[in-house]
Amino acid sequence: MTGLGAADLFGLFAHFLMLSLLAVGGAISTAPDMHRYLVIDQHWITDTQFTTSVALAQAAPGPNLLFVAVLGWNVAGPLGALATMLGIMLPSTTLALWATRWGDKRRETLGVRAFTSGLAPLTIGLLLATGWVLTDPIRGHWGLMALVGLTVLVLLRTKLSPIWLVAAGMVAGALGWV
Repeated sequence: MTGLGAADLFGLFAHFLMLSLLAVGGAISTAPDMHRYLVIDQHWITDTQFTTSVALAQAAPGPNLLFVAVLGWNVAGPLGALATMLGIMLPSTTLALWATRWGDKRRETLGVRAFTSGLAPLTIGLLLATGWVLTDPIRGHWGLMALVGLTVLVLLRTKLSPIWLVAAGMVAGALGWV
């Protein structure tokens, strides 16, 4: 964790403010750009810290958005968490409230139906990019990549809770199998 100055904190806030408007499918869909900004461009956290922050927050109970606060905390403590959370929440919450009210009145129009239909492939593409970034530390380890593929297959084919797969991964890691 580094002590950021006011200008850096504002930059962090502004970047997450911009990402908020791109977060179709949730904040996790913008994780690749968060990674680029925090790890590659600014060098505020390491690749391992980024991946661990996302994994920790996703495993914890609560909103899917918690990883943003964990990333901010790792960058600049409480002020970093505040900057990232305010940045990611303000625009999208305001826009979602307005768009929901506007779209609800016009839900049967061709434009609104086309827009909502077009969001599905966009969301899927953003989530695939997120998965690609999060598997970066294990790419090249074919056994681990096969485990990721098996996990995805189990989640798609069964109604098994993801927490059981997280627990199985934890046990495998503790035993040194992965």
